[in-house]
Amino acid sequence: MATLVPPTAATPPASKPAVIQPEKVDYLNLPCPIPYEEIHREALMSLKPELFEGMRFDFTKGLNQRFSLSHSVFMGPTEIPSQSSEAIKIPTAHYEFGANFIDPQLMLFGRIMTDGRLNARVKCDLSENLTLKANAQLTNEPHMSHGMVNFDYKGTDYRSQFQLGNGALFGASYIQSVTPHLSLGGEVFWAGQHRKSGIGYAARYNTDKMVATGQVASTGMVALSYVQKVSEKVSLASDFMYNYMSRDVTASFGYDYILRQVTAIISIV
Repeated sequence: MATLVPPTAATPPASKPAVIQPEKVDYLNLPCPIPYEEIHREALMSLKPELFEGMRFDFTKGLNQRFSLSHSVFMGPTEIPSQSSEAIKIPTAHYEFGANFIDPQLMLFGRIMTDGRLNARVKCDLSENLTLKANAQLTNEPHMSHGMVNFDYKGTDYRSQFQLGNGALFGASYIQSVTPHLSLGGEVFWAGQHRKSGIGYAARYNTDKMVATGQVASTGMVALSYVQKVSEKVSLASDFMYNYMSRDVTASFGYDYILRQVTAIISIV
């Protein structure tokens, strides 16, 4: 009798390692970068929060959907410039009255204080891509009043800005996305009253988890910043400032912890 031999299982062919295809970049459809003056935005929010010393009370009353009035009382020390390294603080107290008009295409803000200072800000969308921004401060002190007008143009993958200010101040900046994550820009300015001019360059690299920026200017400033998003609630931030003319160096480190109704900001300088 013939012996039955069980069929042998066929050996499957060896699988080839998966090849990760590089992500194709559409250089004709790059994202629009943030304005040149805001390239350090994330680091400033973490390391330079708006702080004050003293007591402050704010109250805002909305009259309708677009118009509102505000009242503010502040009591605390005010720093005045001095030639020494130590800041001179003078106790002050003032009341501030404000009026606000907010529209989808026009925003007006006005503030007047008891010491005679008047602040005004305007933001107007002249078109879908062109925005006008203006701010002014009027005061009784000589040579302390100033004004500034900005024209901001937003392109598909670039932004440009032109500035005009009192004292024959002219400035222009441009920033361009070169990859989906990297943008490069530059700026120039001329202060006719002081006969000074300058030029600067900046780079910004951002992903969903981090933002790194670098900026250098002919005035001597070198600025670096880095922000790492650890989780949805925690972010780490650091910056480095160096002036190669005055040899001044400043570095700071901090983190944000966002609670349900509170944001904790810790900064070490």
